[in-house]
Amino acid sequence: MPLRWKIAALAAATACLVALAVGVLVHVWTAMDVRSRAEMEATNTVYSAMDVYRRTGTLAGGAELDPADLPTALRHPADGDRRVAYDGRVEGNLGPSVWGAQRVGGPGSPVLAVRINMSPQLHDLRRLDASMAVASLVSLAAALPLAVYGAGLVARRLRRVAETAARISAGDLDARTGPALGRARGRDEVTDIAATVDLMADSLGRRLGIERQFTADVAHELRTPVGGLLAAADLLPPGETEDLLRARVRDLRGLVEDLLEISRLDAGAEAPVRARVPLAAVVAEAVARTGLDTEVSVTEAPRTPQAPQAPQAPQAPNVEPLEPVDTAATVETVETDPRRLERIVGNLVINAHRHGRTPVQVTVEGRTVVVRDHGPGFPADLLLDGPRRFRTGATERGAGHGLGLTIALGQARVLGAELRLDNAPDGGAVATLRLPR
Repeated sequence: MPLRWKIAALAAATACLVALAVGVLVHVWTAMDVRSRAEMEATNTVYSAMDVYRRTGTLAGGAELDPADLPTALRHPADGDRRVAYDGRVEGNLGPSVWGAQRVGGPGSPVLAVRINMSPQLHDLRRLDASMAVASLVSLAAALPLAVYGAGLVARRLRRVAETAARISAGDLDARTGPALGRARGRDEVTDIAATVDLMADSLGRRLGIERQFTADVAHELRTPVGGLLAAADLLPPGETEDLLRARVRDLRGLVEDLLEISRLDAGAEAPVRARVPLAAVVAEAVARTGLDTEVSVTEAPRTPQAPQAPQAPQAPNVEPLEPVDTAATVETVETDPRRLERIVGNLVINAHRHGRTPVQVTVEGRTVVVRDHGPGFPADLLLDGPRRFRTGATERGAGHGLGLTIALGQARVLGAELRLDNAPDGGAVATLRLPR
């Protein structure tokens, strides 16, 4: 249930409880007041009727002597004692009543009693209850839309904060909640949360900026000494030592070049140089450049449905019709940067061989390139958080520096392509590259 409806339901429930509590209190207080007034009227009526009876010997004010339906509690009052009692019986048109009684003389004398009918007052009480119920329903009907509207304002602001936090989590460190959350209208809890999210984004941006600048500075500083090492290696006499040193220097130079490439990608300084190329040929070339044993398969793109053509006029009987051209098997061509595409495919193939098991298969279908191995698959933290620099999840010698997937993802973003990393149900890592149309 959305938050706005939860808040509205809570407000409606609170309003109902308040209306119920007020209605019960008013009902109880009014009922007690009605009974108190009836008892007072019964007492005064008994007093007046007794005075008339003693002076004239007649009964006035509806008074009776020893009535048959007199409550038991009033049948034997003490001499001169004026008493009242509530009678909840309903007889004909008479509803609940209050009796007042007093003995007219000494012991054994009759009891003069007066009955005060409470039906009119109780009818007024029921009307009051109905009026309060209607007023409560009307108030609830008027307050509920206001509660929904107010809750919607809060929910929209919280949704804006959540969307901004999601964008920051996805890597958009320029996302901010902005002044639309009501900073100009005063501070509240939602505004504090929004300000905290913005401060978090600022802090993350500064930290990542420092890390990126550090990576770029280190790569630039290492480039010159690595070049000098490679030149110095050429001066060594041929032999095993020279081969080992040259291999290590080449690895170090590759690492420096990868760091420079990552720094350019982080800075947004990369721009694709697009050309229309056959996708299958570019992928095959990229796989061949790796020098690794990899299976490459190409699924031909389906033919684009053609619009129905208008019927042609009949031809002369001596003219043979032309044979139709089969265009069902057309190899997909794409407009992309072939150098960056080769870089992505090459990194994915090398990563599959380093961390997976053969056979490594590359499949081209339409605008999609799938690289799959049959190893243990991608680690769970990589699938959850994405690849991390210098985190390979492997300890074997020559396992790489953990930059291949990072570069592949960065180059895919430059091309506007989507690179998904998954694990196959039957085992193995699957990297799927989808190029944009």
